[in-house]
Amino acid sequence: MSDYNAASPPPMSVSSLEPATPSSRRAGRRVRSQSRASATSVETGITTGGAAGSVADDELPEFDDEQDLGGDDDDNAVLQEDEDEGEELFGDNMEADYRAIPALDRYDGEELDESDYDAISESGRREAERAMRKRDQEMGVGDMRRGLFYDESDEDDDSRPARKRRLAERAAEGMEVENEQAVESIENLEDMQGYSVSEWVSLLAPRIEILNRFKNFLRTYTDSKGNAIFKEKIRHMCEENKSSFELDYNKLASEEHVLAYFLPEAPLEMLAIFDEATKDIVLAMFPQYERIAKEIHVRITDLPLVEDIRSLRQLHLNQLVRTHGVVTAQTGVLPQLSVVKYDCNKCSYVLGPFSQTQNNEVKPTSCPECQSTGPFQINMEQTVYQNYQRVTLQEAPGKVVAGRLPRAKDAILLGDLCDMCKPGDEIELTGVYTNNYDGSLNTAQGFPVFATVLLANHIAKKDGDASTRSLTDEDVKAIMALSKDERIAERIVASIGPSIYGHNDIKRALALALFGGESKNPGQKHQVRGDINVLICGDPGTAKSQFLKYVEKIAPRAVFTTGQGASAVGLTAYVQRSPVTREWTLEAGALVLADKGFCLIDEFDKVDLTEPILSRFDILCVVRDTVDAVQDEYLARFVVNSHIRHHPNVTASEQVENDPVDMNDTNLSGVEKIPQDLLRKYITYAREKIHPKLHQIDQDKIARMYSDLRRESMATGSIPITVRHIESMIRMAEAHAKLHLREHVIDDDVNMAIRVMLESFIDTQKYSVMRTMRKTFARYLAYKRDNNELIFFLLRQLVHEQTVYLRNRFDSEPDTVEILESDLIDRARQINILNLKPFYESEIFQANRFTHDAKKKMIIQTL
Repeated sequence: MSDYNAASPPPMSVSSLEPATPSSRRAGRRVRSQSRASATSVETGITTGGAAGSVADDELPEFDDEQDLGGDDDDNAVLQEDEDEGEELFGDNMEADYRAIPALDRYDGEELDESDYDAISESGRREAERAMRKRDQEMGVGDMRRGLFYDESDEDDDSRPARKRRLAERAAEGMEVENEQAVESIENLEDMQGYSVSEWVSLLAPRIEILNRFKNFLRTYTDSKGNAIFKEKIRHMCEENKSSFELDYNKLASEEHVLAYFLPEAPLEMLAIFDEATKDIVLAMFPQYERIAKEIHVRITDLPLVEDIRSLRQLHLNQLVRTHGVVTAQTGVLPQLSVVKYDCNKCSYVLGPFSQTQNNEVKPTSCPECQSTGPFQINMEQTVYQNYQRVTLQEAPGKVVAGRLPRAKDAILLGDLCDMCKPGDEIELTGVYTNNYDGSLNTAQGFPVFATVLLANHIAKKDGDASTRSLTDEDVKAIMALSKDERIAERIVASIGPSIYGHNDIKRALALALFGGESKNPGQKHQVRGDINVLICGDPGTAKSQFLKYVEKIAPRAVFTTGQGASAVGLTAYVQRSPVTREWTLEAGALVLADKGFCLIDEFDKVDLTEPILSRFDILCVVRDTVDAVQDEYLARFVVNSHIRHHPNVTASEQVENDPVDMNDTNLSGVEKIPQDLLRKYITYAREKIHPKLHQIDQDKIARMYSDLRRESMATGSIPITVRHIESMIRMAEAHAKLHLREHVIDDDVNMAIRVMLESFIDTQKYSVMRTMRKTFARYLAYKRDNNELIFFLLRQLVHEQTVYLRNRFDSEPDTVEILESDLIDRARQINILNLKPFYESEIFQANRFTHDAKKKMIIQTL
């Protein structure tokens, strides 16, 4: 017996083996003291002895008969009676159940915190609890922290207003209202479990998780200084009573990369969640703001990838894209149904609300009140409308590949985005590239085709500073160093059209036009333009169109068009019927598209030219194709060398060796040209950053010159001189100051403007009038001209006259032309030049095959 007891486990009570019935619980309570005592003795024996077999046989309790374990009939009767009377919780031995048992009443030391803490005061405890509550409220979104923010135990009807408002809105829209508390939070949101992104974010659990994460992002995101920037942006938005909240995509991607991944893939669903979350945040800060703005829209800015309009494909369908272009057409702002309600014409029951989308129109099929199938009429009073506008976005003129027509795409503007842009504006548009059914397109194509549109989410105008922001610090340093060159004006003029020979007056005019003057608005009443208009006219084959093509490449923004088949009105705007609304819309012309840029019109003579149009050109450049053997030979050599230099297989060193030299102007012959890329940056910087002011200019000189010029024009019967020519001189003086990056206009700028104006005016006169005017205004025309250049000009006139005389007399082309030195001396004295010896030794004299015979006092040119 003792061996059996030693090897077997301690006896168990009946209560541990039977189900938990009332009788078993009573039996267990009755035998609790005995069982605990036996357990104590057995455990003590095992502890002290180290093994069960080491316990002595006489110390073990006596083994009872097994029949006694089940109890006799009397005991069963007592149990049955007790079961009928109920469970006896308070017995005579109740205190014995709670007696101390040292072997059992012990704690695990690893789980105890035995550190000593200082006593905390009541005020300190309240302060600590207040800080903990504030922390829990700020972080109380998503996962387990949501339970800290709103405790279910004390939730009443007014505890979660945002949740009640969402439930009410979903009920109003006819959506199924589900209990959000029953939805578990999702830790691994990027695990879509086989769903697509749009399907995954439409499910309730991911939707609530995204909502909570975005709220947490808006509440907790801080900048490098620890400032909550989104709260300040929301406050600033509410101060201006706006309904658009701009969100930088890069900031979202830095904190919530999962949301940033979902957004471009399912933009419609994600933006709806963002709008809802932002509205909750706004109403938490300003509870009455819903009276001002019913909805808050999140506008995504700075999307990293920019797509061209012509590169949009089926891959981008129903995705968030960012593109750029010029607005060419615009409809009026129309009301569009947003949430519509219908009236039953039979029972006058109000049906709805029905939420309308861009793709389909929701209509009731039957009346729930009278079960009729209609007709139904829109309830005009309870129906909610939103602004709707359609614009046409076309590729920017400077971004179109050569030889391609610009592509266009329609964009839909809703809400406060309407009228944010006008035809001619260059914008960046972020929106959803979606499709809509077009019946007319299907009829034309003969098979199902969907028209694609851009549902705008954000619009940003490209202002003038956008181009200067792209300049690096190194570019600015190079520009400032270049502006300190004393001959910067000559270098810029020489760099305009480097592949075109001669025509330095046109190059100087185009240089001034590229830099432009300053627009003015005196008294905020009317705008005075600052752009310089240039008209180039003359004989064919004189590089007129080539100049326009060059300006198109070098200008920051340019539109090239032709006057063939166009009218003066069509260049500004024209009217066209919209295919969507069937109403007449205003389409932008070339001049509107080139706003704040350059409009280049080739074959302008095809347009009806009138006196008012011609008077609006500041500079008129007349190009004459004169026969000159020496100049024609230089021109031919220049063209041939230019072709050699630009051959694809020519190295850079060979290009320098074959660089053609323009011998037509001694001032520009030895000038180093500016690289075209740096010249483009220089022009952009000067146009946007330099704004010269008119202060200490010589007003008397301008007035005196205008008076003389007006008198000469009336005497010769040429083009009339008006006040517009004074404004033209001021604009050219400002452009010349910009060319040197000066903030003030000085006399040097005014003198150059007068010279350019006179050259433009005199070149448009008849030959006889031209000679007279050149003598009259010789002091203005000689400004900043080298004496050798002036003498060379006079000598070319004498050679031309002598050549014409010999050709008419002998009816043949002479090989040499001889000019009397006295004739050249007489003409040089008229412009106050007395010493001709430096001219005879100059490079321009020898390069043009002139020789001086001092004995015969003749100047000979070999043709």
